[in-house]
Amino acid sequence: GQTADLQAHAAGFAALVDGFVGAIEAQIARWTAVLHAFQLALVGVAVGCAVVLFYTGYLFVLHPLARLRRGLAAVQAGHFATRTEPGSRDESGDLAAGFNDMARTLQSLYEGLEQKVQEKTERLELMRQRLADLYEVSAFVAEAPTLDTLASGFARHVRRIAGADASAIRWCDEGHRRYLLLAHDRLPATIAAGEACLEAAACHCGPGAGQAAGPRVIAVRDGAPLPQDHCARAGFATLVSVPVRLHDRKLAEVNLFFRSPRVLAEDERGLLEALAAHLAGAMEGLRAAAMEREAAVAEERGLLARELHDSIAQSLAFMKIQVQLLRQASQRADAEAVQRIAGELDAGVRESYADVRELLLHFRTLTSDVDIGRALRATLQKFEHQTGLATHLEIAGHGIPLPADVQVQVLHILQEALSNVRKHAGAQRVALHVESAPQWRFEVRDDGAGYDPAQPARDSTHVGLRIMQERARRIGATVQVRSAPGEGCIVALDLPLAPHDAAEAQPAAAATA
Repeated sequence: GQTADLQAHAAGFAALVDGFVGAIEAQIARWTAVLHAFQLALVGVAVGCAVVLFYTGYLFVLHPLARLRRGLAAVQAGHFATRTEPGSRDESGDLAAGFNDMARTLQSLYEGLEQKVQEKTERLELMRQRLADLYEVSAFVAEAPTLDTLASGFARHVRRIAGADASAIRWCDEGHRRYLLLAHDRLPATIAAGEACLEAAACHCGPGAGQAAGPRVIAVRDGAPLPQDHCARAGFATLVSVPVRLHDRKLAEVNLFFRSPRVLAEDERGLLEALAAHLAGAMEGLRAAAMEREAAVAEERGLLARELHDSIAQSLAFMKIQVQLLRQASQRADAEAVQRIAGELDAGVRESYADVRELLLHFRTLTSDVDIGRALRATLQKFEHQTGLATHLEIAGHGIPLPADVQVQVLHILQEALSNVRKHAGAQRVALHVESAPQWRFEVRDDGAGYDPAQPARDSTHVGLRIMQERARRIGATVQVRSAPGEGCIVALDLPLAPHDAAEAQPAAAATA
């Protein structure tokens, strides 16, 4: 019985132990399930936190950086007006604001630089155009042959350059009291006819013009009424008056007419003053050229007068006396005296005719396109034809050709020397020797009676020598005369060395020394 009780008691104890172990296992299983759930929850929380972290990083870091990168690319491409949204007020917002400030600064700098480059380009183009205008006007005024051509052409050029509606060139007298219209361009006929000659106080051009040193801008319609106010009636609103001065002396005035108000900038004033200076120089050049031509004509007239006085006038005076003697002989019925006086008159007429032909030959010499050798041969041939004397020409060396003006004077001097031979030498033969190197030298030699240079010469001979010396001084040459009674005469003309010939002659002279 005890064994059965013990087995029953052991079986109950085992069941109790099994129940306890089962309870423990069940409890452990529940806690394990809770732990697994907690682990799964932790994993979910970690994943959610990672997602939130990545989204936050994208939202607050990557997205602003992407906007900045796109903005930088746009700025790099030249779109300086690009801006980014600051978003939040944190570091990314500060960075976006800094980027916007940078882009705004670059935009202002670029736009300002582009505008400056455009302004500089326009300025350079304006300067180029004005230089071209100045060159064109300079070339024109340098080639203008007359004052009318100069004034008319300058009026056209200055109107076009200044962009005026009309222009006029007015000459003024020394006291600036009267203004004479020289030329105009597109000026209404009423002004051209009514202002051909203006008194200083009769128009806007006159008042203050003598004292103004530079261009004046005159408001035509705002000014006081004047006796001759053709500008206002013609519809002009502004008149620009530019004085034409040379060495502080006013020569003329350039008037520019505008139908709208006009203000001159400093560079425009400088351009107009430069154009006026070119006009003043050209006007003075034409005046100097006219005076030079007048002086040349007066000099040639003086030479012709001396030639007439020394040749034809003396012959006419002689024939006048002979005519009086012929009249007296006719009254006395002295046939022998009449024949003798008639012979004297015939000889005087032939001599006067020869003098006239010589003067015509003397003043009709043209050498601009003729070689000096050919001109000398033609001169000697005409001398032989007139006098019947034998001539000889010898040219030695090969020098630099003479300028045309020098060649003319040389031929005139040689013709005067040949004329003296014909009149006074009584020669049978005349020789002309020419040396062209190292300097030009001309010698007229005759085998005539000669004379004593120490004795007073006849007046005609003296005048002829003086004429030759005057012509020689014009070209810097010298004339020397060597003669003796019965030994003929030599007239030598020595021209100065050319500048480069003189430079070559100096080292040669030094080496010889």
